[in-house]
Amino acid sequence: MNKIKYILFIWAFLLLSPITSNGFPTTLETSKQTYSQSNDKARLIVTTDLGGSDPDDIQSMIHLLVCSDRIDVEGLISSEAWVDDPDKTEKLRQTVDDFIKVLPTLSIHSSAYPSPEYLRSVIAQGQDKPHMEGVGEGKDSPGSDLIVDAIRKDDGRPLWIAAWGGMNTVVQALYKLKNNTDSEAFEKYISRLRIYDILGQDDAGAYIAKNYPDILYIRNKEVYGWAPNDQWTNDNIQNRLPLGAHYPNRRWATEGDSPPFLYVYSNGLNDPEHPEYGGWGGRFSRDKVKNIRGMDFIEKSGKSEAIFDDYYMIGSAPEGNHAIKRWEDAIHNDFAARMIWSQEKDFKKANHHPFAGFNGDMGKNTVYLYTNPGETVSLSASGSYDPDNDNLEYLWYIYEEPSEYEGKIIIEDSCKRDCSISLPERIGVSGIHVILEVSDDGNPKLTSYRRIIVKDKK
Repeated sequence: MNKIKYILFIWAFLLLSPITSNGFPTTLETSKQTYSQSNDKARLIVTTDLGGSDPDDIQSMIHLLVCSDRIDVEGLISSEAWVDDPDKTEKLRQTVDDFIKVLPTLSIHSSAYPSPEYLRSVIAQGQDKPHMEGVGEGKDSPGSDLIVDAIRKDDGRPLWIAAWGGMNTVVQALYKLKNNTDSEAFEKYISRLRIYDILGQDDAGAYIAKNYPDILYIRNKEVYGWAPNDQWTNDNIQNRLPLGAHYPNRRWATEGDSPPFLYVYSNGLNDPEHPEYGGWGGRFSRDKVKNIRGMDFIEKSGKSEAIFDDYYMIGSAPEGNHAIKRWEDAIHNDFAARMIWSQEKDFKKANHHPFAGFNGDMGKNTVYLYTNPGETVSLSASGSYDPDNDNLEYLWYIYEEPSEYEGKIIIEDSCKRDCSISLPERIGVSGIHVILEVSDDGNPKLTSYRRIIVKDKK
């Protein structure tokens, strides 16, 4: 490296690095669990009992589909949880077709939505019978085969399964893989699999946790309390025609199945490989919990998860449903904006998400910052911008629940683009989770994030 190149290298390094009070930059790393900006979307397959007695699956499906520019939806599988039931894929296809009608308008606001042909191609029927009795030799289904193909796919990203209904279609896929693959390849395949289970709706979830303990398995029993009220839903979702007309009134709770896709939604806050970090889809225990029971309908169906004791899953964090509720305004505004996109053909007449930069880096990865306790660190949201030229609001704060430290933290200029943080005398293993929120002043107000985790460099 010649002298001029060396000077330019040092200048760029100093410019892009946070600076401590002694004038020396700290060490930065981006998360190895997330991916580059061009490939930061999570892979997701949904198993759903859409078309049953509770319309919340239709609500959640519409919400998921309008967010499908931020998530790679690789499967929509009709999977009944409790009872023998007719094939409901026709109702699932109808909901997807209702969405497809507004895709041309949505694509004016984001070019990352999937095509109609692709969405129709990933709809499949799951097992004919519910629970573990639907699993075994000769019981492969289009849904289980779709999951097998997705697991085998040459893609470096994990594959997330969102369990809105029964899980036995997933078990059937694992059954086929295990019986048609050598042990080394099978272990490689299941290492790619992640599961986010809503409430536990059949006995297949406990079976998976028992027999495949290395799969990251989240069971969330705290899924309610964050959704908007009926009047807000009517004004901001159902009145946004034509798609809003297909969003049903609630029978019990609104969108009980949405947390799994909110968990993997790419927004700069969520880091799905770390359930204990927290985000739009909730926050979860660092350690596995023994024998988390599912819904009482399992027992009423004549089944028992107890036959698989002891099994272990990742459970909800101590703050319960507040882990999602704390983000409710941003979640609601995001949904409302997307429903406006579904009917507004002029890009300039709708609001769009700001971009949150950190030291000029415009990715969505978690940033790890290694420094010494007791230092004062300067951080910058430089590079942040708004595609609509709206004014930007900045907010830096400590996300206390996943953080670990002793002492006092002081943030100077927490509402400005650039801030300084005086660190405590001890930083624990989990680090200090600093959240940057960048919001616009559009209508509805939209927010993007960056997560910076401060670690002790020792």
